[in-house]
Amino acid sequence: MQGKMKVCVLTGKRKLEWAEREIPQPGPGELQIKLEYVGICGSDLHFYQEGRLANWELDGPLALGHEPGGVVSAVGEGVEGFKVGDKVAIEPAVPCGKCEDCRQGHYNLCKDVKMLAIPRERDGVFSDYCVHDASMCYKLPDSVDTMEGGLLEPLCVGLHATELSNAKIGETAIILGSGCIGLCTLMSLKARGVSEVYVADVLDKRLEKAKELGATRVFNSTRESIEEFARTLPGGGADQVYECAGNRVTTLQTCRLIRRAGKVTLVGVSPEPVLELDIATLNAMEGTIYSVYRYRNLYPKAIKAVESGAIPLKKIVSHVFDFKDCIEAMEESLNKKDEVIKGVIKF
Repeated sequence: MQGKMKVCVLTGKRKLEWAEREIPQPGPGELQIKLEYVGICGSDLHFYQEGRLANWELDGPLALGHEPGGVVSAVGEGVEGFKVGDKVAIEPAVPCGKCEDCRQGHYNLCKDVKMLAIPRERDGVFSDYCVHDASMCYKLPDSVDTMEGGLLEPLCVGLHATELSNAKIGETAIILGSGCIGLCTLMSLKARGVSEVYVADVLDKRLEKAKELGATRVFNSTRESIEEFARTLPGGGADQVYECAGNRVTTLQTCRLIRRAGKVTLVGVSPEPVLELDIATLNAMEGTIYSVYRYRNLYPKAIKAVESGAIPLKKIVSHVFDFKDCIEAMEESLNKKDEVIKGVIKF
């Protein structure tokens, strides 16, 4: 496809603008993709609200959006296994494939990775078309649509968190934060056979969604103490605790919620880089802390889990916005967090 396309670009804090750009053409090894759905992620909202996320700072215009599903519209030279019209999910970070981390299979830790919607790496995909390395595109089976294709991105974060911490059948788990990542972690735990999962948040709408997805019990932290409840569990805490809110309060709580030899997994991304942990309690429990950086080698597994029905991925979506309303969609996702659990842009 040639011609012009619309792109929604972040130009500063709380400043989104429409731009017109040339439709990008696929180079060797690349696919051109007509986007159909792109999820709105918490990190998009952090960039929009704060102009920064963890250690990245906005340093010029940046298109947001990194949870894409779409259809192949052109195939670059040398690409095999794809044709025009194929439905695909896009894994947004393209590693170099040559460094030591990549060669050891930890490609999510590649220092030369090019991730969508990250300053100085790549523009995001709040746009009609994009090009992407074919090696990081995955064909979707007939029964998985491109909305689910886009949602595989946050699902893989939840899957990666539960694989790193090796959550097992018969264990108990507590999830702090019931936004998209918390819900993806919940679905991943359920799919791994962990049936006793407790979820805490401060927004009732999100907790209702966690209940619908199979949480054993939910806690609104403005009214009930998850710490008091955790002490009533066998062993005085949970086997697994997942921090999925990315904030100071929940991060500090994590170590106080595990039983002896329990595991804490830090999944959420905080806009501020330095947070506190209760190290004395962690030591007394001889707890283990896992940190999560995106995911690796999980898209094929995630696609199978959605295809088989083991993970009802679409259920996390609360709002679908048209691309022409992209700026309003970002505002609404930011200002109505009690209503918008997961927003998706439809093209």
